Order: sequence, then structure tokens, then C-alpha cells
Amino acid sequence: MLNSTDVFVIGGGPAGLAAAIAARQQGFKVMVADGGEMPIDKPCGEGLMPDGIAALQRLGVSVEAENAYPFHGIRFVSAGLAVDAPFPRGASGMGVRRPVLHRVMAERASGLGIDLLWRTPVTGISADGVQLSGRKVSARWIIGADGGSSRVRRWAGLDAFRRRNCRFAFRQHYKVSPWTDRMELHWGRCGEIYVTPISSEEVCVALISRDPKLRLSTALGRFPELQARLGGAEVTSAEKGALTATCKLRRVSQGNVALIGDSSGTVDAITGEGLCLAFSQAMVLADCLRTGDLTRYEREHRKLALRPLLMTRLMLTLDGRPRLQRRTLQVFQKRPQIFRRLLELHVGVLSPLHLALDGLSLGWGLLTA
Repeated sequence: MLNSTDVFVIGGGPAGLAAAIAARQQGFKVMVADGGEMPIDKPCGEGLMPDGIAALQRLGVSVEAENAYPFHGIRFVSAGLAVDAPFPRGASGMGVRRPVLHRVMAERASGLGIDLLWRTPVTGISADGVQLSGRKVSARWIIGADGGSSRVRRWAGLDAFRRRNCRFAFRQHYKVSPWTDRMELHWGRCGEIYVTPISSEEVCVALISRDPKLRLSTALGRFPELQARLGGAEVTSAEKGALTATCKLRRVSQGNVALIGDSSGTVDAITGEGLCLAFSQAMVLADCLRTGDLTRYEREHRKLALRPLLMTRLMLTLDGRPRLQRRTLQVFQKRPQIFRRLLELHVGVLSPLHLALDGLSLGWGLLTA
């Protein structure tokens, strides 16, 4: 067994595997350790936006067509109103089960010669390496990709954050044919429900709310249109829950340690941008490791988070406000170009600078709708 490496990644989920693949593409020798075993599942909406798919492709990762399902835009639904728009430039998103995505990423990593250590918890880090059960591995660089409750973050003294806002998410799957080629977001007083098609006969349904006791079985009764779609459909998975939060750290690197993915701060799941953000961070981080400059990673990490954080703030203004939800959808119906431009901003076609102009247009529309 190897006792030294260039880059040691702690955490073998999608963020950790992305970091490992990107570092290997830069020529580094890489090891990954995770206390779990393959495949790693996590409650999430299981939808990849077009920019997330593009980031995966740059990592050389592709999901077989038979294991994914395309969707071509976003649809907002609230109290009998609906508005939708296609992704810009004919792009598509992709619904894919998290274990499937994890498997193909792990296969890509293994194919590149990355040493993958499953069921191998890391018990500590030091300036020159990491401590595993019974042995130490020397490493030039250490990457923390061990999630929102990151121990690496604590060990490196990077646990200080500027802002944190938590909500609760629950996910389940239903055996029913998708009724639209859009990912749907249903708005309500109690929270939001995402519906993502993941195959020709199955959808992923995810509830996000501020109530830790609210479950999908109860929440669906408050979304009659969606309940009618799912009525009588076979439930094909157990309900799984997780925290979702917007958390911005003061720093994401210290010495030879860098954080990535949820370890480095999170955006609320309402944006669906968590994975894309992690994949983009991985490529930037690998380039910074190549030049030996983690100061640049700090700057680039903040830039990458700007658009998702802005979209989170914008979308959460509608959370739990049915009158504002209805009025906003009325504006989108009356001025569909605003919704299209917000979707372009969401997937990275427009820069965050456009948010001010679109915000003014939306504000005027809310006053005059």
C-alpha cells in the first residue's frame, strides 16, 4: 500500500472524486479515502443543469443514456399558475440517480490510476500528511471534501463562517411516466417541491421546507396539482432526509489544506447548483495546485459562488410567501422574457451583472401586474 502521494482527498463523494480527477488531469499522483463504501447515496433532487453536465464533460465523465433522462427547461408552478422556459441555446439538463452518478465518477477516477480507499476513515491531518487507521500517508496537498459537517474544516481551523441558514429536505421516488420535459418547481406556503424525471417511468420528488417534521406524504396534500399527478403511483424508494443550508465560510484554505464542495460552504438546494459548483471548484483548485497558489483559489472560489448565492437569495425571497409567489408568476406570464433571462443567469449564460437589470424589471412588473 502506498504511504505517500501528491494530493490526498478526504471524502469520496462527487465533490471529492471531481477534485481527484481534476488533480490527476494536472499530472498529480492522487489518493482518495472515504469511510463509506460504493455507491454513496445522498438525498438530493438528482437533476444536473446544463452547466453541471458541461463541467462533468471537462472532467471526462459521461453518464450512459440508459442511466439518465434528459429535461429541457424549468417550470414553476404555484396555486394554479405555471410558467416555463427552455434552457438557452438548446441545452439539456439530466436527471440521474445519485448512486449512478457516483459509480461513473468512481470508474473514471479508477481508470485514471487514482488510488481509491473505501471504508477507510481518516482520523486526523498534519502539515505533512493524513492519519488513517493504523498508518500515515504523506501528502503535499490535502483536500477536504467530507461534506457540510466537515472534520477536515475543523482540523484545519477553517470552521468560521459569515452566514448560515438551514432548511430541511426529504426525497422519494415514484414510478410514473414524466408528464413534461421540464424540471418542475412547485411553490407553496409550506415550502417547495422539486420534480425531476430520472427515467421514462420514474420521477424524483424532493421537498424543501423550514419545518423539520414536515414529510412528503403530508406536504403533497398542500400541492393538489402535483398530488393528482402522483396519485396512486407506486413509491419506489424509502424517504430520505438531509439538511440544506446556505453557508459562507471566511476562508477555504489554510497552509496545504483546501476545502471543496459542501465542506467549503453551501448554497440552498433550491438552486440545484451544488454539484455544478463543486465540479467547477475542482478544476480551479487543480490548476491552483499546479501553480502552488491557494491564495488564487480563495479568490476564484468566491467568484464561482457569486452566481449561485445571488440566485439563492432571489429564489428564497419567495419561500413561504404565497401572495408574492402568485404575483411573481403573473409577472413571468406577462413578461416571459424576464423568466427566460433569469434561467440564462441560473445556468451561467448571463453574468451576475444582469441580475440588477432583471431585478428592476421584475420589481416594476410586480408593481404593475
